[in-house]
Amino acid sequence: MKLTCPQSELNAHLSLVSRAVPSNPSHPVLANVLMHADEDKQEISLTGFDLSLGVQTSFSAQVEEGGLLTLPAKLLSDIVSRLPNEEITLSTEADSSLATLTSALGRYQVQGLDATEYPELPTVESGEAVYLPVEQLIEGLRGALFAASTDETKQVLTGVHIAVAADEMEFAATDGHRLSVVNTVKSDAADGSADGVVDGEAETAFDVTVPGKALRELERMLQLHPAGEAIALRFDQGQLLFQWDNQRLTSRLLEGQYPNYRQLIPRQFSRQMTVERKLLIGALERISVLADKKNNIVKFSLDTAGQEVVISVDAPDVGSGREVLPAQISGDSLDIAFNVRYLLEGLKALNTGEVQMQCNTATSPAILTPLGGLKMTYLVMPIQIRS
Repeated sequence: MKLTCPQSELNAHLSLVSRAVPSNPSHPVLANVLMHADEDKQEISLTGFDLSLGVQTSFSAQVEEGGLLTLPAKLLSDIVSRLPNEEITLSTEADSSLATLTSALGRYQVQGLDATEYPELPTVESGEAVYLPVEQLIEGLRGALFAASTDETKQVLTGVHIAVAADEMEFAATDGHRLSVVNTVKSDAADGSADGVVDGEAETAFDVTVPGKALRELERMLQLHPAGEAIALRFDQGQLLFQWDNQRLTSRLLEGQYPNYRQLIPRQFSRQMTVERKLLIGALERISVLADKKNNIVKFSLDTAGQEVVISVDAPDVGSGREVLPAQISGDSLDIAFNVRYLLEGLKALNTGEVQMQCNTATSPAILTPLGGLKMTYLVMPIQIRS
């Protein structure tokens, strides 16, 4: 194998696949990145795989001699990231797994492992396929991913539930304390037809639960290497594949029934508040300095007569904080408390000038929605105030 490529390209693509390399691999070769130099295509393909999440990415290079090799992911990344942004030559001798990296500053040798030991990424050939608009996919991930659980004992909640119909996508995530649901409309162009035909059928609806880790990597890949066209999504037999341009991400699907989250969202509300989002975020960020000292709890006092909301925290032996914001409020006045982190994460995802909060009582779910723009529903469970 012998190839030459820019340091910046190799470094960027290594950073993508390295995140799919396990920190405690079950087999030594899984700690490596699979490198395939293709002489015919004049490109390099890199693969990282932890037996659950797989990332494959390709880029153009000068390939004098093609070949396959696996190299230690962390060591290779550490070396390449520290080299100057110039051409790098990587070569191996025949029947040898020792790779030599040559740059303007010097030469490094890294011992690899035979590529025949590296497991193949799962293929999803026969499964259903849809083509997802990139902007709507990113919009859905940004609006839902943050609300997924990090508790591995509740596996199905660590993922995002994605439901795709002919003209709409729905993303939902919950950790049991809050719920985020985003609905995006698919554009006709992304489906390749005027009526949203998917694989020759007028309408194809499906829903899957995808691990949050895989979707965070997908979001990261799309930010670094945006898709030129729509992204192809296929799934079959517990596996899912996202593919576009020269990028590919595979992941196992999460098993188990996802909660019926739609029934958690109240249909009617007796109280409603509209407030400027940035003003509310600013106040909560200042208040949270004290709230951190007392279980992250902040209190909202909705004052209908004064058309204002008082945001306060009282942390015994530490101090207290209080801010007043103008708001449009309907319904009776109410005191209600929340985890400030949950509020801030949701408000930052809403991304509009004004937000609306609707609720019924101090112990029933509150709903935050953006006014205009993204169609998103963010439900937060309040915290009972001890008097």
